[in-house]
Amino acid sequence: MNTMKKNVFAFVFAASMAAGCAFGAGAFKLGGTAPLTGGAAIYGNAAKNGAQIAVDEINAAGGIRFELNYEDDTHDAEKAVNAYNALKDWGMQISLGSVTSKPCEATAAENFADRIFALTPSASAVAVTAGKDNVFQMCFVDPNQGSASAQYIAGKALAKKVAVIWKNDDVYSKGIHDTFAAKAAEAGLEVVSDTTFADGNDTDFSVQLADAQKTGAELVFLPMYYQHASLILAQAAAMNFAPKWFGVDGMDGILTMEGFNKDLAEGIMLLTPFNADSTDERTTAFVAEYRKRFGEIPNQFAADAYDCVYAYKQALENAKAAPDMNAEKLCELMIGQFTTMTFNGLTGGNMTWKASGEISKDPKGMIIRNGAYVGLD
Repeated sequence: MNTMKKNVFAFVFAASMAAGCAFGAGAFKLGGTAPLTGGAAIYGNAAKNGAQIAVDEINAAGGIRFELNYEDDTHDAEKAVNAYNALKDWGMQISLGSVTSKPCEATAAENFADRIFALTPSASAVAVTAGKDNVFQMCFVDPNQGSASAQYIAGKALAKKVAVIWKNDDVYSKGIHDTFAAKAAEAGLEVVSDTTFADGNDTDFSVQLADAQKTGAELVFLPMYYQHASLILAQAAAMNFAPKWFGVDGMDGILTMEGFNKDLAEGIMLLTPFNADSTDERTTAFVAEYRKRFGEIPNQFAADAYDCVYAYKQALENAKAAPDMNAEKLCELMIGQFTTMTFNGLTGGNMTWKASGEISKDPKGMIIRNGAYVGLD
C-alpha cells in the first residue's frame, strides 16, 4: 500500500470510528412482539411501521444505531411468550414489549424476570406494569382513559345521558369502563344504560343498543377495540339509532379496517395522544413519510411506537450507554433515565414517567370527519 492510500485509509477508518459510535461499535438490539397477522394486525403493523421509520431516521443521522426486530404474536398471550423467547435468543437488549394488553401482560412478566427493560407503545392495562420496575408505557393507562373520557364529555357538554357498552372478559375494556363509571357521576353525567358482552356473544348487539335507545342515551361510550365497535355502528344504523359516539384509543384503526363502511364512523369522537392532522413540523414530516411508505395515514399506535424509539435514543445517549452492554446493565440505566427525564415527541410534550411505569401526557380530542381524524381542540 503506497503512502497516499495509507493516509486515505487511515482518514476513512478514523472518521468511521468517530461517526460509528461514541457509544461503542454496533447497534442496540431492539425487539418487540405484535399482532402482525389476525384480527388485531392493524395495531401491530402500525406500531412496527412507526418504529421502523424512527430507527431508519436515527441510523441515518449517525451516532447511536438500532437493529429492530418484531415477532408476530397474533394477539395471543402464549404465542407472545414464544415470540419473546425468539427475540431473547436473537440477543434483544431492550424491548418494545407487546402491542396489545393481554399479550403484554405475559411478556412483561418475562421482561421483569430477565431484567430486560421494556417500553410498550400501546399495551395500556394496569397489570402490564404492576409490580415491575423495568416495564414502562408510552400510552395512557386504561383507568386514565376512562376518567379522562368522562371529564372530556362533561367538560365539553357533549351529553348528559350516557350509555356504555363494554366487553366484560377483556381487561382493557373493563379497566376503562370501571373508571369511566366512577368519574361520570362525579362529573355530572348520568349513565342511563350499562350493558356488556363477551366472547361467544359478540356479534349481535341488538339488546345493548335497544337498551341505550330506550333509556334516552344521547351519547354511547364504547371502551373497546374497533372490530366490535364496527358491528355496533352498523347495527345501530340499521335500527335508526343515531346517538353521539365516543371511543378510546382502541377505536383508532377503524378507518383502515378492511370492508368497513367509513360513512358509519362519521362523527365518532375519541381521545388520543396523536393528531395526524396537526401542522407542526415533526408531525407533518412523520405523516408524509408514513404515507409514502405504507400508503395510509398513521394512527396513534404508529406514533407511539415512533416515540418509543426516540425516547430510547434520548435515554441511551443521556446514560452514555454502549451497544456492547448486556441487557441487565442497560435495564438499570434505563430505569434511571425514564424515572427522571422529560421527553418531547409526536404524542405529547414534556412527557414524564412515574416509577410505576405510567406516563404523564395530555390527551387530544378527535372527531372523524369526511373519513379522516380531525382535532376537536
